[in-house]
Amino acid sequence: MTTAAALARSMRPRQWVKNVLVVAAPLAAGDIGEPGVLGATLVAFVSFCLASSAVYLVNDCVDREADRAHPRKRHRPIAAGELSVTTAVATAVLLTVSAAALALTTTWQLVALVLAYVAVQLVYSAWLKHEPVIDLLLVAAGFLMRAVAGGLAASLEISDWFLLVAGFGSLFMVAGKRYSELHTLGSEAGTRRSLVRYTASYLRFVWSAAAAVTIAGYSLWAFGNSNAGQLLPWHALSIIPFVGALLRYAVDIDAGTAAEPEDIVWRDRVLQGIGVVWLVLLTVGVLDG
Repeated sequence: MTTAAALARSMRPRQWVKNVLVVAAPLAAGDIGEPGVLGATLVAFVSFCLASSAVYLVNDCVDREADRAHPRKRHRPIAAGELSVTTAVATAVLLTVSAAALALTTTWQLVALVLAYVAVQLVYSAWLKHEPVIDLLLVAAGFLMRAVAGGLAASLEISDWFLLVAGFGSLFMVAGKRYSELHTLGSEAGTRRSLVRYTASYLRFVWSAAAAVTIAGYSLWAFGNSNAGQLLPWHALSIIPFVGALLRYAVDIDAGTAAEPEDIVWRDRVLQGIGVVWLVLLTVGVLDG
């Protein structure tokens, strides 16, 4: 494998699907079609793609020895010796600078958020990823930062309900990921020492509680945004596919197959279909509001 190909794999473009979350705030606010908002949101998306790839490179450098003992991660280019640490770190620095420079074309708040994201994830990779509960909170914070990025880029007001749903929705996914890792690999396997101090029942409690708060928060937001003058309460109707998507994803968590959330998003056609229905209802609700 060439260095360029190894570098491209280590940047994990398949995981960029997580950065679609930057659209969430402008869409929820109903301003995604306003002049300048869509462009700023796209800038935020690209900035987070660059920043997240930088974090993946550094994380793979830190974990290269442990990854070699993992049944799947041992094939990562850095762990397999196909990409040098020097090249990976240099590329990570370049990606971080590029992400910040691109974010600067919108607002300074987005620049601060991108740099904060990189800093938090580096601290997580280097020191805190093996600390129970702290690892859940920091990874969930990374998802939450993505969710608010579009709003900051376009200088939009972000509602408290949105922050509640985004925060607990992120915790739901992260706790589900850990539950699947524990279910699949066991507490003594892999590279996550925090799994030793987790139990399946504890992680089930966390992702179940997070799912409940997420559904309640979204429902309250949807009912609050349903306009009496609309032909149909589109926002309220969007609760149905939203809950359906969480329940569908929970099936994968419970089966122990949600260790890689992006894989579920790419392969689960039913989940994709539910997501499209939810997006259509939400968009119609925004346009009819």
